[in-house]
Amino acid sequence: GDQRLMGVQVGVERVLDHVARRPVARDVVEHDGELVLARTAIGARPDPSLSLRVAAAAATTRLPIARATCEWLAAYCPPLPAPWPADARAALTTLLGAGPGLVPAWETCDRYGLVDNWLPEWTRLRSLPQHNPVHRYTLDRHLVQTAHEASRHAREVERPDLLLLGALLHDIGKGLPGDHSTVGVPVAQAAATRIGLPPTEVELIGTLVRLHLLLPDVATRRDLADPVTIASVAESVGDTGTLDLLHALVRADAAATGPAAWSDWKGRLVAELVGRVRTALDTGVLPEPPTPDPALLAGPLPVVHLTGDRVSVAAADRRGLLATVAGCLALHRLEVISADASVVDGRALVECRVQPRYGLPPDPVPLRADLRRAVGGDVSVTQRLRGRALAARGGGAAPRVVWHREAATNAVLLELRAADAAGLLYRVACALDEAGALVRAARISTLGADVVDAFYLVGGWPDDATRARLEAAVLAAV
Repeated sequence: GDQRLMGVQVGVERVLDHVARRPVARDVVEHDGELVLARTAIGARPDPSLSLRVAAAAATTRLPIARATCEWLAAYCPPLPAPWPADARAALTTLLGAGPGLVPAWETCDRYGLVDNWLPEWTRLRSLPQHNPVHRYTLDRHLVQTAHEASRHAREVERPDLLLLGALLHDIGKGLPGDHSTVGVPVAQAAATRIGLPPTEVELIGTLVRLHLLLPDVATRRDLADPVTIASVAESVGDTGTLDLLHALVRADAAATGPAAWSDWKGRLVAELVGRVRTALDTGVLPEPPTPDPALLAGPLPVVHLTGDRVSVAAADRRGLLATVAGCLALHRLEVISADASVVDGRALVECRVQPRYGLPPDPVPLRADLRRAVGGDVSVTQRLRGRALAARGGGAAPRVVWHREAATNAVLLELRAADAAGLLYRVACALDEAGALVRAARISTLGADVVDAFYLVGGWPDDATRARLEAAVLAAV
């Protein structure tokens, strides 16, 4: 069999003696629209980096690798030593950064078993299904696709090579017991060490794997105006170089996951978080909380402003205002992404970011009218809100409440993890209000059919009995 494969390649080279060939890289030439090995590459001791260099050439030229060449590489290319030689590392970076040519070149090499020689971990990852329905690819394809998407952001970071490798390895812990962001760190670091990265860069690859979900989780689930939020992220990230890598990685990861994993509002929230953390890392000063819209502080009450994706309301101070606004927005098929409630000079202010739950945005005229009536205490609107919200209840996975003690300034965090449903924020906000809790802010994060709602409750850490009562009220509302 080995002699047959050697004979095929030699036969191809003899034909090429009489046919025009075009060199495209060291040891790689183009013949008749395919890539084959140059005669000088075939010997008793082939270069261990040869298969990677052929793959890189195929990705950059977007030309297929000839079948006989793939078979010869699979049979005769020796395993890469540990650590890899510099040529192999350079070829891997070129391959991962090749853009649209990466995926077909990688899949060809994987079909002939070459990838297992580069990354022994790939055997476990190959064709591994993703459990979250927002993913459109199996795990192995998702990792390669993430590297492809990361190449779009290569000029935004100081170390594009580490961005590409981090993208390829960021989910390498999936399929192992435990949190993949944690259990994947030693696996990714072992691969980076074998590839030949120095210890500081190996550590950075581990950081990217461990923190690759940090920015989207915080941006969608935490109050970005709270100094505690910014200080916590700045401490975890450590420096602006790592921050830039994480920002690029999260966008690449989302693009490779599927359309349900990203949206314009999520991108804006992540960019806002990155900007605030960058300021803290550069100056050591935490940004000041934003001031309320001055238009809400003047004129007769109630005040209702609708501008783009923002809904702002000012009304006479009373309990339950946040729940009322959230219910009215749900009535008009608007999802609340974030909500902030405050009291300034006796005025209760509620400022929300919203997006249509489906279809086009609602007509602003009836929305404004319903908001004014609802916050003014119109009983008919309130009854209509409750009727719609109760009718919207559905099934889903069992909900869960998680408490966070030191995640906010002068507040505790109640995090609800449940199945998504229309009017959920309204029901939970009503339940918390009726249970005596004061909600300062809410952040809503939706991923597929699940939702994580974070409620900032004013006051110190509640005692066991109070926590149990609030938790029971929230779960009953869900």
